Amino acid sequence: MSNFVNKLYQNNTIIFKVILFLITTIAIVYLFPKGGQFKYDFSNGQLWRYDNLYAPFDFAIQKSEEEIKIEKKQIDANAKLYFIVDKTIENQVKSSFKNKVNSLSTIDTLSAEKTKFLKNLGLKVIDEIYKTGFLEVVSQDRVSNKDELVALRNKNEVKDVPFKNLYNSNKVLKSITNGLDTDLNESVRSQFFTILSEIIKPNVTYDAIYTDKVIDNETKNISYTKGKVSAGELIILKGDLVEGKKLAILNSLKSESESNVWTESNYNWIIFGYTILVALALLMLLLFLQRNRIEIFNNNNKVTFIFFNVFSMIFIQTLVINYNSDYLYVVPLSVLPIILKAFFDARLGLFTHVLTVLLLGYVVPNSFEFIYLHIIAGIVTILSVSELYKRANLFISVAQITGIYMITYFAFSIIKEGNASQINLDYFMLFAVNGLLSFLAIILIYIYEKVFGLVSDVTLLELSNTNSKLLRELNEKAPGTFQHSMQVANLAEAAANEIGANSMLVRTGALYHDVGKMANPMYFIENQTTGVNPHHELSPRDSAKIITDHVIKGVEIAKKYNLPDRIIDFIRTHHGTSTTYYFLMKERELNPDSEVDVKKFQYQGPNPFSKETAILMMCDAAEAASKSLKTPTAQSISDLIDKIIEKQMSDNQFLNSDITFKEIEIIKKVIKKKLLNIYHLRVEYPD
Repeated sequence: MSNFVNKLYQNNTIIFKVILFLITTIAIVYLFPKGGQFKYDFSNGQLWRYDNLYAPFDFAIQKSEEEIKIEKKQIDANAKLYFIVDKTIENQVKSSFKNKVNSLSTIDTLSAEKTKFLKNLGLKVIDEIYKTGFLEVVSQDRVSNKDELVALRNKNEVKDVPFKNLYNSNKVLKSITNGLDTDLNESVRSQFFTILSEIIKPNVTYDAIYTDKVIDNETKNISYTKGKVSAGELIILKGDLVEGKKLAILNSLKSESESNVWTESNYNWIIFGYTILVALALLMLLLFLQRNRIEIFNNNNKVTFIFFNVFSMIFIQTLVINYNSDYLYVVPLSVLPIILKAFFDARLGLFTHVLTVLLLGYVVPNSFEFIYLHIIAGIVTILSVSELYKRANLFISVAQITGIYMITYFAFSIIKEGNASQINLDYFMLFAVNGLLSFLAIILIYIYEKVFGLVSDVTLLELSNTNSKLLRELNEKAPGTFQHSMQVANLAEAAANEIGANSMLVRTGALYHDVGKMANPMYFIENQTTGVNPHHELSPRDSAKIITDHVIKGVEIAKKYNLPDRIIDFIRTHHGTSTTYYFLMKERELNPDSEVDVKKFQYQGPNPFSKETAILMMCDAAEAASKSLKTPTAQSISDLIDKIIEKQMSDNQFLNSDITFKEIEIIKKVIKKKLLNIYHLRVEYPD
């Protein structure tokens, strides 16, 4: 049992990666669409690249969404409108009118004959108005054709009448005016008009609920097919243009095939196929890390970070598509390579981005267009986004990425449609929103730094501030070392810029690479201001131990001050596995007859494993050695730099750093030029 526990403990990093791999694979497969995949890829306006296609089975030709929308609009536009008639209103109006006329006769002392005449006249007008019906004004808005028939409902009785026959307010007033007797005096006419206009009210109201119910029933009865294709019938010939009816038939065959494939019996097989594809993609990512980024592969925190970002992008894209596929391109996938480049490097960022986009090809419509567009945008992201701590750079890069999105979409549109008239301008707005959302990368980088303990260029800028607590302490305890670190930082930054390495990273690493000297500052010559060298009192072996220990102590101090691992890497590797040559030779002089153990005079390493750490090793050794030149000239500086770097190369110090001979030569030239500028001769002033 103890052996089993020990094996688990020894292989815990591998076990963690396996569990992470399985969880991520299952989560991504779960997000995949629950439908089969059609084996042919086609789009409107393109040529059919496959062999002649015959119908494999009987199927109906499905109407397009646009056709169904048009039919629904026609049903809505042509639907008969239903109105409710309230018969009681007519009786109420007549009763109210009689009472008003009786009151009028009392006030104006009208004769009984005149009163009867007025009643008959008013009732005639009321009968005329309510014979068809008086419609509320608000109910006319939906009617576009004034000649169409509308249905009047009174309980279970329904009667069709022309809409134009219904009275509105203007028509009622006109009817009242025409019904007045010209023999009446002006006062009676005015009162009569006022009474009728006040008491007559609408008795017909629009029945929206019943009308919508009828429209819904008609909509439900819409046929979603427009024909049938029999098994064995020719659908399309090789080389034919995919358009019109052929496009509709192919879309119908695709829909029918996918629904037939995704049956209960095939479910497990399809899930198994998806799992293999996702697992292969994630396995390629792990293999890439193992072969090319071993330091990341060995760090479970960093592997988790990469897998988390891959899953997050797929998850967000899936959510958007499930909500509305029209917003497909609003998700800023370019954030993924921006973040990975900020924390790691461009090659890893692009590799991960491509794998993520390939996986999304199973989720999105028009997968080829989607994959091509986002891979091109990802390449532009990697090439353009640099030095995130410079805000202007990010703005320019996002503008370039957005422009590439728009140009690529424009190209696909004119290829599909054959002209530019059918381009959907809404997509350009989506790409603009995509660009704005890309700025979220800055916020995400800050959050990831806190959650995963990673470091980006923004953090490097903060750490490179010489007023930081640790650098101030270095300046106070070991001022010579601090000045040496500043000089090395300037040299390393210039060299990194020349070969395209991360200049901010190497500069920050150079500032902290010798912090271990704070433990014993006086044992390092740059801090010996009194002329007393304490090494004279020590044996060469003891002196070598103090010198080599500054790397170990530097790592301890860096961890105490919570410096990121990327900076600690510079402290570990800036001497690689080289030796304290001076004390080694001195030991051999003192003990010529005995064999000297070289390991006692050797740094523990590791050797530089990146271009940046290799640059620091060269610049550190060059700057320190240049102080030994009594009369620095262009030739002496050049010879010294060549000798130092060739010695490092012969000791295989750069074997793991992925740096080329050409880049080393460029770095040598930069160092020589910078040191020559530092040690240039000034004009000798007279006494």
